[in-house]
Order: sequence, then structure tokens, then C-alpha cells
Amino acid sequence: MAKIDKTQYTKDQYKALKAAAKAEKAASKIVSSIPIQEHLRLKTPISFVLGNGTSRDGIDPIALQKLGKVYGCNALYRSFSPDYLIAVDTKMIVEINKAGYQKTNQVWTNPNKLYSSMEGFNFFQPSKGWSSGPTALWLASQHNYTTIYILGFDYKGNNSGKTFNNIYADTENYKRSNDTATYYGNWLRQTKNVIESNGRIKYVRVIAPDNFIPDELNKIANLTHITVDTFKKMYSLP
Repeated sequence: MAKIDKTQYTKDQYKALKAAAKAEKAASKIVSSIPIQEHLRLKTPISFVLGNGTSRDGIDPIALQKLGKVYGCNALYRSFSPDYLIAVDTKMIVEINKAGYQKTNQVWTNPNKLYSSMEGFNFFQPSKGWSSGPTALWLASQHNYTTIYILGFDYKGNNSGKTFNNIYADTENYKRSNDTATYYGNWLRQTKNVIESNGRIKYVRVIAPDNFIPDELNKIANLTHITVDTFKKMYSLP
């Protein structure tokens, strides 16, 4: 990462950038010990959990699927079929059922009387009661991966945290892009719970250069942060 010009950022942005640079340097040392070619030869089990924050907009999920299993959320199915799709919002489940996507693909959700007549869904038993992103991260964490990459978990809204941050903003079943940002406290708490409960797994959160890093995530030993550019270089992604 290039030297950061402190004058170009707010205090919070500069703090986040410095933390990301430090974590990225540490992560690069770990990654360099197992080159990508060696990883592919050994088939080291990795996976990718995709939230729908705008920071992942330039990453092609199809390219990720060549490297490991992909866990995605909600409207991702409209343009890409992940190995596991997780959706807990009622409106999204109705949409997915209307499309019939769950009849030929794995879709996981929480039990709901509304879905009793819908065929093809997989249900969490018991219900997690969490948001889709953290639930997808939890599911991936049950599947024996050594490293899980977390993409599109932005937490903070766009426009200095003011407006709704989601790739699918302004589409069916989503808020408008100029709506107030969604409170991220529950997502953060649930994500932290998963990572801290699975100390054997290395988690790597992929962020935009100026993306937000909550203080709570800086304190977790088995979580590091790297920028989108570094991630793409690591895996030779377009």
C-alpha cells in the first residue's frame, strides 16, 4: 500500500487506512509463505463469503468459484449461482421461490410458517435468528476450511456512512441508494461471534482502501484485513 497522505482523509478514515495497511502487511507475509500455485496444487481448503456491500463490486464471483466454495446472500442469485445461497428476509425468500431457484440450487434459510408449502429450501435447525451475511459466515465456518475470505461486509454506509450501502440498492426488495444507511451493530456483533468461536480458522476480510474497520474487529487474533487490490493480486484476478 502506498504512503497515506493524512491531509486527504478524515480522522476516522485515516485511522482505518493505517489499520488496514498494518494488517495487510502482516497478511502478505502469511500469504507469501504459500504461493497461489502451491495452494492450488495442495488444494488447501479455502472459501469465500460474499456480503453485498459495494466494496466487492469489482470482484467476479465466477473467478472465486474456481478457487474454492462460494457462500452468497440474497439477490446474488440473480446473476450468479453460489455453492450456498443464504437468505433470511421473507421478501427475498418469496422472490427466490417465485424464480424456482431453490429447486436446482442450495438455498438456506430459517424456518417460517410462510414457507411451509414451498419446496426445495434447506432450513437451519434451530433458527439462527441472524442477518444473512453473518449466517452465511457461520455456515461456511462449519465446513472445515483453513481460511475464509470475507467480502462485501462493509458495515458502514456510503457517503461517509450516511446512505444505504448495497450492490442491489434501487432494485426489488432493497432500499434506495439515497436512503439512510442501515444500522450495522447486529451484523458486527454476529460476525464477531462467529470468528471468535472458530479460532482454528483464519479469516481475512477484504476491504476497499478507504473502507471502515470497526474497532471490535481489530482486536480479534484470527482476523486480518487486506485491500481489494491486494486480494486480486494474490489470486491473479482480473
